[in-house]
Amino acid sequence: MKRPLDLRVLERLVAREQLVSPTPGFRPASVSLLVFEKTEPHLLAIQKTDTEGYPWRNQVALPGGHQDDQDPTALATALRELEEELGIPPVQVEMLGSLGRFQTIAMREVEAFVGIWDGKGPVRHEAAEVARVLEIPLAVIISTHLERRYRGRMPNARELVYPYRDVVIWGLTAKIVHRFIERLLPAMEADH
Repeated sequence: MKRPLDLRVLERLVAREQLVSPTPGFRPASVSLLVFEKTEPHLLAIQKTDTEGYPWRNQVALPGGHQDDQDPTALATALRELEEELGIPPVQVEMLGSLGRFQTIAMREVEAFVGIWDGKGPVRHEAAEVARVLEIPLAVIISTHLERRYRGRMPNARELVYPYRDVVIWGLTAKIVHRFIERLLPAMEADH
């Protein structure tokens, strides 16, 4: 019988040190990749609204957004956006560290933070930006990662997708999930 994932293994996956200053010319942003227990580990994601002209229309994303002038750090941005978008206060999240930064063609540089959410709710999403909250079993994402032979390589943007029920994780979110799973698999194997 397969042992359940010990969420403490996540601590070994992320950088605890502050990253150097953002790349000049790129607008800084932050997202939160949150894992929580719900009979098994799940990933918390959102589906953006179906708003005409909205660049992220209907996309699956991680909660987050652009760094504001009042945000002292990228982590502060991630925590602020998490509370604004989903009503999850910082006291319900243990942020473990950063997966690094990801650049977009729209000249954004997004730092992805990994955290453990205590799973207490209710989650309240900001209806103007978020159509729904998705609780995706981590086992489903790992299975897709392995079945599509993503392990040990970075597929191109068209190939790198993680379907789940009626949605597909693609683009920047898929890149972040890919890096997370690539770090998670060896840690899980070492733990077992």
